[in-house]
Amino acid sequence: MRLSVPISAFVAAVVGFGGTLAIIIAAAEAVGATQVETASWVTAICLAMAAESLWLSWRTRMPVITAWSTPGAALIAASTGFTMAEAVGAFIVTALLLVATGLFRPLTALISRIPASVASGMLAGIVVIFAINAARTIPADPWLILPLIAAFFVIRLFSPTLSVLAVLVGGGLAAFLTGRVGGLPTPELSTLTTIWPEFTLQATMGLALPLYLVTMASQNLSGLAVLRAAGYQPAPGPLIGVTGFVSLLSAPFGASTTNLAAISAAICTGPDVHPDPAERWKTGPFYALAYVVFAAFGASLVAIFAVLPQSLIVLVAGLALMGALANALTIALQNEGERMAATTAFAVTASGLTLAGVGSAFWGLVAGLLVLVLDHMKRK
Repeated sequence: MRLSVPISAFVAAVVGFGGTLAIIIAAAEAVGATQVETASWVTAICLAMAAESLWLSWRTRMPVITAWSTPGAALIAASTGFTMAEAVGAFIVTALLLVATGLFRPLTALISRIPASVASGMLAGIVVIFAINAARTIPADPWLILPLIAAFFVIRLFSPTLSVLAVLVGGGLAAFLTGRVGGLPTPELSTLTTIWPEFTLQATMGLALPLYLVTMASQNLSGLAVLRAAGYQPAPGPLIGVTGFVSLLSAPFGASTTNLAAISAAICTGPDVHPDPAERWKTGPFYALAYVVFAAFGASLVAIFAVLPQSLIVLVAGLALMGALANALTIALQNEGERMAATTAFAVTASGLTLAGVGSAFWGLVAGLLVLVLDHMKRK
């Protein structure tokens, strides 16, 4: 055991939690969750990640780190017309699809055959609105927002993983010291709230299916790639199946889907953690411990976010997704032969189009795939 093992695990946990919690809050607001339901969402998803990371790391002797799907949360936050009960129903459907993917290898192969350009175009269309909304916060409170934006782009030159967290902490302190926050809420331990699911075709097609595709394409496949790049050879089925099963258990408490981590995993899998790859799995239990602590105080953290200026929350969410947007656009436009299909997927998804109660992410993917098929027919 080296001190670098728990340090790496705690850094990964703090960066993953603090840097993207604003997106979970935005997702909860989009589906009409109450503050109690939002606190339950945060608590349940933290417990799910703790259980997954502890079990998978111990069982496989690999640093298997899980996370909530940041693009998935962005997808939920960008949706309209869904209730919290419908969202829970969609989370259950998504979890069942992940379990099925883990059990049946052809499903994993099928998802991996979706062109990365089209999937990335859809993902870029989901997250671009957050980047745009971040810029739109400037007129609302320029004296608070502009220094934070400047700090973000300066800090990311030295530490991209800590830049969003620095903006969140710095912005919160600035808001408190300048009187933008009336007072901090009383600390309290978290509780779980059961939410009865509602299953509708619109939520299945417009929320569950796009959430599953985004989770697989942008999270699980990337998480597997991070592990392989570090020299490990994970079996995809059991890892994906376990995250789907745990997501199924946590969904009735409001938690959205969890999955294999990419950025957080990269912090826990490199040689800086431990020179012996066989010892790096120990980051998993420490990472799980950090999320148990976050789960215990989830209600207090949600209450703190509730009193912060809305412009600060929107800014943090937008900045947290800037890296994902840049990466998605790069992949979407990389292949010249698939560029038009990817651009179509991006444009339709970003438009916010809703047809037959189904949201734009689904139609963006369909439109991109149709254009891709037409392009291939022309070449033949």
